[in-house]
Amino acid sequence: MSDISIAIVEDQPLMMTALTTFLSTPTDFKIVAFGATAADMIRLARFHVPRLMILSPSVPDETYDAIRTIRNVLPAIKIVAYTSQHGVDHAVRALDAGAHGYVLKRSSADELMAAVRAVLKDETYITQGFAVRVIDALRNTDVRHRVAEAIKLSQREGQIVRLLLRGMTNKEIAATLRITEKTVKHYMTELMQKMQARNRVEVIIAAQRMSEYRLQSLDA
Repeated sequence: MSDISIAIVEDQPLMMTALTTFLSTPTDFKIVAFGATAADMIRLARFHVPRLMILSPSVPDETYDAIRTIRNVLPAIKIVAYTSQHGVDHAVRALDAGAHGYVLKRSSADELMAAVRAVLKDETYITQGFAVRVIDALRNTDVRHRVAEAIKLSQREGQIVRLLLRGMTNKEIAATLRITEKTVKHYMTELMQKMQARNRVEVIIAAQRMSEYRLQSLDA
């Protein structure tokens, strides 16, 4: 199997060093290029045509324009925006421009690696717990569908969400799924974290927003 070529564009030297070290660890990854500006993004994409680009949008407007240019000229390149820009509007603009992943720098190293692996498999990845808010703000239906798919629910979580949407209580859900009520409460806590919900009602509201795009396949 050939190496997966990666280009990194990051204007903070310490972060560049950390990313390079981290992404050099997997034996199937090969770092082929480095840059620091939006102009570098386009230049490196055209010269190296890497499989994946990790882009840090320190100047958001220029970065989103660069992402759009790369996607138009070299659509096979996968792009992950790795950023401290945690506003929903920034995520929407990056995804509308064509980014396949949007990972906040506050995320763990494991989550960054999960994003890279997901994007390389033609999936969309958004920092967990952030994606539901992004779905609401997206205007592009195709992108909205991709982001909804990026909210990772386990089979059991999907079952619980469906039963919640039917108006069942925790006790009724437990009886239906033949699990304990304590287990249902555990999954509710997990769902609240993933959906950035503060309570049961907000989980249901978030699930309703997702239902058109994501839930059809969860109880197969």
